Amino acid sequence: MLNYEFPPLGGGAGNANRYILKELARYPDLRIDLVTASTDRYRREQFSENIRIHYLNINKKDGSLQYQTDRDLLIYAWKAYRYSRKLIKEYQYDLCHAFFGIPCGYLAMKLGLPYIVSLRGSDVPFYNRRFYWPDRLFFRYLSKKIWRKAHKVIANSAGLKELAQSACPGQEIDVIGNGVDLQEFCPADENKKEVGGKIRLISVGRLIERKGYRYLIEALKDLPDVDLQLIGEGNLRKELEELAFKYGIPVQFLGNISHQHLPRYLLQADIFVLPSLNEGMSNSVLEAMACGLPVITTDTGGSKELVQGNGFLVKKGDAQDLRRAIEIFIRDKSLIGVMGKKSRENAEKMSWRGVVAAYSELYVSCYLL
Repeated sequence: MLNYEFPPLGGGAGNANRYILKELARYPDLRIDLVTASTDRYRREQFSENIRIHYLNINKKDGSLQYQTDRDLLIYAWKAYRYSRKLIKEYQYDLCHAFFGIPCGYLAMKLGLPYIVSLRGSDVPFYNRRFYWPDRLFFRYLSKKIWRKAHKVIANSAGLKELAQSACPGQEIDVIGNGVDLQEFCPADENKKEVGGKIRLISVGRLIERKGYRYLIEALKDLPDVDLQLIGEGNLRKELEELAFKYGIPVQFLGNISHQHLPRYLLQADIFVLPSLNEGMSNSVLEAMACGLPVITTDTGGSKELVQGNGFLVKKGDAQDLRRAIEIFIRDKSLIGVMGKKSRENAEKMSWRGVVAAYSELYVSCYLL
């Protein structure tokens, strides 16, 4: 298994990988080595009886745990390829599961094992505007080659599958969505107190352009009785703080919060908002749903698969549309409880156990080739 991010490094893909491994630990007929990146030194840890994690030192210079620079990815790719070749000489592997098409899918292809690629979002050409020219000139062609040689290509939402197939027409892609830990993320109680006074909004995500937080802050301008908490770090933090100050909006920038402590913050909020300009299937939305929060998010990626009677989809990059959705809850606060209950019901259909059962079938099909 190859993934350049794994807690504490990275975001949704790293956390998803950790939950997948927790479920795979219950499969005694599987033996797994995950090759990932470390913030400081090389180390090897026994995750479970049947799973080992190899942390490679990528000499990370950037202090952000949630963001990997191009330099970080290049160093990981070089070290992971060399390290994986040594593992292959020592152990007999039946397949490689790569998280992200680039660089991990490329490494899997070069290693010569049958491989599965899990597409996560930014590894799909034209998903991230920051990579428009590299995607146009190079990465879309490399992605096509990697995907076509793979045993299976998996997208984490129907929306991401559609985007990937627009870049590579005719490519067969299956969908296995993200999951959520329903015990770790759950409502405080069945009789959540009615919302009175200010409505408390919360969002969890990197403070980067793609997450669209400037539109959320603009949406709250002159909107009374609303507070906002933002959990996460990123290169736009200072700009967003200045924007909030300019508009006089009460925004708490909480920085990075350990994933295990997220439920406590979610349970103190009323509504979860994610204004992303692009998204696969958001782990943070799923976790908020499992905690019984209604959701306001943009109509992108896998959002339509998550928001079904439990919130509102809004246009991406549109502060006014975000504002209108928030105002609906302000006018009728009873919707917070009604839609929050529906969020939990929807989340209960998306456990990590089901996700891993689908992946285990792929592993078997690859093994039987």
